[in-house]
Amino acid sequence: MASEQREKIIRFYKGTEGEETVVKLVDLAEAVQRSQKFRLSGFLDPYEQEIAETVAANYEQLRVDFDGGYPGAERARAMFVHTAFPGTPTGFDLACVEARWQAQFARLSHRDVLGALLSLGIERSCLGDLLVSNDRVKIVCVRKMADYLLQNLTRIGAAGVEVQETGLDTIAPKEERCKEIRATVASLRVDSIAASGFGCSRSRAASDIAADKMKLNWQPVKNAAQNVKAGDVLSLRGRGRLEVAEVRGQTKKGRTVVVLKRYL
Repeated sequence: MASEQREKIIRFYKGTEGEETVVKLVDLAEAVQRSQKFRLSGFLDPYEQEIAETVAANYEQLRVDFDGGYPGAERARAMFVHTAFPGTPTGFDLACVEARWQAQFARLSHRDVLGALLSLGIERSCLGDLLVSNDRVKIVCVRKMADYLLQNLTRIGAAGVEVQETGLDTIAPKEERCKEIRATVASLRVDSIAASGFGCSRSRAASDIAADKMKLNWQPVKNAAQNVKAGDVLSLRGRGRLEVAEVRGQTKKGRTVVVLKRYL
């Protein structure tokens, strides 16, 4: 029965961006069922967190909790816990490392920071949110990575950095600015919605899709002609996120009325 359950879940995600993730999460879930204790995943993006919830829902006496280190975190670790476990899980094993640079000499982006960290041989699953501001970045990571970063992270891009460990409680809850956009579109194609929400032409949106800069529900957009629906989330590298809040009726000219929320 367990084998059939495993194959059923993995088959559902076969051929998708979540195929590799679901195998790892099913392995964790089954380990928890055998031990009747708990296990932690690496950091998961929102799409992968949905996979974790699906896995937990398909196994009896299993629940899943998430923690990304601070309220509103996008990336988070999943903890599978057996309901028969009598104790209290020891926690999500998280840390926060802060790197500072001289802002007058360098302007660093999220991409610069991530590139520097990956170049150190750190796996993405060991890294949570990277909170970049004018002269510093707070790096949420698994606890075992904190000392490694303190010893090895000396530069980001061309800028030298000073690194120290700080408490997770120094991270302010994420406050996103949101702009509501009401628009009429020719269709619910992803390039049409992106053009209205991000304020660009459809051809530019199609170019961003071709350049792998756009994601739909945290998965790469494969085709500009792909349709979206209410509740879907588009993200464009360097431009933020766009939620399809509502899909309303059509105008007399056959265009579709949509309400979009642009997060800046």
